[in-house]
Amino acid sequence: MSDKPHQNLAIIGHVDHGKSTLVGRLLYETGSVPEHVIEQHREEAEEKGKGGFEFAYVMDNLAEERERGVTIDIAHQEFDTDEYYFTIVDCPGHRDFVKNMITGASQADNAVLVVAADDGVAPQTREHVFLARTLGINELIIGVNKMDLVDYQESSYKEVVSEVEDLLNQVRFATDDTTFVPISAFEGDNVAETSENTDWFDGPTLLESLNDLPEAEPPTDAPLRLPIQDVYTISGIGTVPVGRVETGILNTGDNVSFQPSDVGGEVKTVEMHHEEVPKAEPGDNVGFNVRGIGKDDIRRGDVCGPADDPPSVAETFQAQVVVMQHPSVITAGYTPVFHAHTAQVACTIESIDQKIDPSSGEVAEENPDFIKSGDAAVVTVRPQKPLSIEPSGEIPELGSFAIRDMGQTIAAGKVLEVNER
Repeated sequence: MSDKPHQNLAIIGHVDHGKSTLVGRLLYETGSVPEHVIEQHREEAEEKGKGGFEFAYVMDNLAEERERGVTIDIAHQEFDTDEYYFTIVDCPGHRDFVKNMITGASQADNAVLVVAADDGVAPQTREHVFLARTLGINELIIGVNKMDLVDYQESSYKEVVSEVEDLLNQVRFATDDTTFVPISAFEGDNVAETSENTDWFDGPTLLESLNDLPEAEPPTDAPLRLPIQDVYTISGIGTVPVGRVETGILNTGDNVSFQPSDVGGEVKTVEMHHEEVPKAEPGDNVGFNVRGIGKDDIRRGDVCGPADDPPSVAETFQAQVVVMQHPSVITAGYTPVFHAHTAQVACTIESIDQKIDPSSGEVAEENPDFIKSGDAAVVTVRPQKPLSIEPSGEIPELGSFAIRDMGQTIAAGKVLEVNER
């Protein structure tokens, strides 16, 4: 473990805009992946007729992904810069992987949005930016990638920059803090070193921009909230839930409660990166063992918190949502799947309480009959099975969600208040 401050970094953007190649390049340039490994990948890529995929292979190390040339799982990779120790959350760009993207982005402090210079803002660029905004990512660095394909022309770069700025303004992302860098992840331009190919650009390289990110203030004084991603049985230890500490601190010896499964016990061991540690703080991905908890007592989507201040379980909750895309209209009674932290639960929209003007945030209409794409609204929601969720004003890390139906993200939102069961 590094003694530098830690950041979780999401790499987001449209499919084939070069996210995996950029990640491979970052790992290579920071010495996290040795040269010979890249060489090995290069040979393998060429044998498979996928020349040029060698950097992407660093991340996409699942055989199936190599065959298809797409990213499926969220791979975790670490690298160090002068200022930070980063964990990359590589977020898949394909539509069917947006589900992973949602759990991925919710684990990140900041993000690099990759937009290809030859392609500009594509449908998923919008979706990812929107999700990043709703899921609380603070700062975006925009890598305008594939500059080599547009002959490093400043005009192509500027065109993409203005498209992206329009998009950021639409979702009310503060564009003043946004850094744009023209890069070629494949050739390495402006990733670690300033490129002669873009002599018209006098801004920072991508690694310099990452060093300039503000340090995340860890929410250590909030109560412990640790959404469970998976539950394993490990011989010699027993049941080991795995997840990322979102808020608070998990200490060995703590009495904890898992909600909504409503079981609890004493934390016996906490393990991070295969070593036992006395405690875990926000941002740490951990496995831990709790006395008396069996594999069937808890499941993915449960949230672990202190036994004396357990995570809220919603009977209903009120939320502000923004509809990104829906083929028709959404009315009361609609029951899509809500993705909140690691949980996926079908929830019914019981009532549409207010329609909000998305550009100003003012109430436009009380109790509208329906909402449609582009609308923002306050709604009351009833989960179809127990769901642990928190008001975003109190614990923002557990207060946001995405709504999916028909294989796509149709809306995203944040919890205003929880009516506990």
